[in-house]
Order: sequence, then C-alpha cells, then structure tokens
Amino acid sequence: MTSPSDPPGSVPPRGTEPQVGPAAAGIAALANAGWQILLTMGLATIALGVIALVWPGETLRVVGVLFGVYLLATGVFQLAAAFGTHVPRHLRVLHFITGAVSVLLGLVCFRGPLESVFLLALWIGFSWLLRGTLETVAAASDQTMPARGWHVAFGIIGTMAGIVMIVMPFASIATLTLVVGVMAIVVGLTEVVRAIRTRVQIGHLADGTTPQRRPLFHARPHVQH
Repeated sequence: MTSPSDPPGSVPPRGTEPQVGPAAAGIAALANAGWQILLTMGLATIALGVIALVWPGETLRVVGVLFGVYLLATGVFQLAAAFGTHVPRHLRVLHFITGAVSVLLGLVCFRGPLESVFLLALWIGFSWLLRGTLETVAAASDQTMPARGWHVAFGIIGTMAGIVMIVMPFASIATLTLVVGVMAIVVGLTEVVRAIRTRVQIGHLADGTTPQRRPLFHARPHVQH
C-alpha cells in the first residue's frame, strides 16, 4: 500500500505483484506457440512463392505429380464406395464410372509432365467454366440476390477465364503459376508481419506495459487556499 507522500505512478515494492496462475501461463504458452507457427507458415509460403517464380517448370511438374496422386486416391475411394453396402444401388454405377475415370486420368498424369499439366489445366478450366456459368445464371435469374451485379461480373470473368484455360492450357497454366507465386510471397510477408506484431504485443503483456494512448490534458489537483 502506498503512502500519500508517494509520487503518482510509483511502482509497488517487489513481491506485491500478482502471481501468475496456471491458466494464465497456459494461455501465454499458447500465444507464444501461435506466433511461432504463424512466422513459420509465413516463411514457408514466401519460400514456395520464390520457388514458383524462379523454377516455374519444375513447380508445374511437382504440381502435376501431386494432381496425379490426387486423382488416383479419389478414384480408389470412389471404386471402394461403389462396392459398399451403404451406397444405394442406383449410385453404385456412377461411383464406379467416376472412380475408374479418375484412376485412368491419374495413371495418365504419371506418363509425363506434359500430360499432367495438360490435364490439370483442363481440370481447372472446366471447373472455372462451370462455376462461372452457374453463378451468372443464378445471379441473372434472381433479382433479389444481394450484390447481384458483382455476382454477374465475377461469373462472367470466371467463365471467360475457364474458356481461356481450356483453349490455351499450357500458356494459361504457366501464367497462373507466376500469379500464384506472387500471391504466395505477398501472403507470406503479411503473415510474417502479423507474427512479429503478435510477438511484440505478447512481450508488452508479459512486462505489464500495455501500450495505451496518453491523454492530451493531465488533470492536476488545484491548490487549496
């Protein structure tokens, strides 16, 4: 307890600070691990973006192989679902056909980098085309949709991008790789900045010096006559 003669803002003597409980210590440890994970993810994202910009050909080959693995795994699961007892009989044929096609396309991806990149570009192009068409039709038919004009614009852009991806698959996928590389670097830098700011805020909270704005005018006691 401070005496009236103590100056304002004096620090209480050592030993009177509140003890940190196990819950507060656990929260501090969790926050400390959080900024470290965010920093690691940011640096890894920057590294991936740099790799995509410096070696776009090798990046496409790796992505093509991963795409082939994805198709194989999807096809195996679809084939397993086709013979499952919980699947209705009229859906077993559909699961079998989609599974067989996915396995076939996955095996084609492993024949060479050109085949995998070509199939990946067609996959992206048809998905953009389908999504853009559905979004445009839905926004044009529903006059009560919020931000209807934006949905129509994005739908048309997605449709056009899908058509370009299908017509020029190799050039489009190379351009998309460069765009993804630049975006990855930007996102990684943002995550690194957020991690550093989080670390600084945790340090302020640990020291008990939470930054606050000082008032423009300080109230001083009037001298009593």
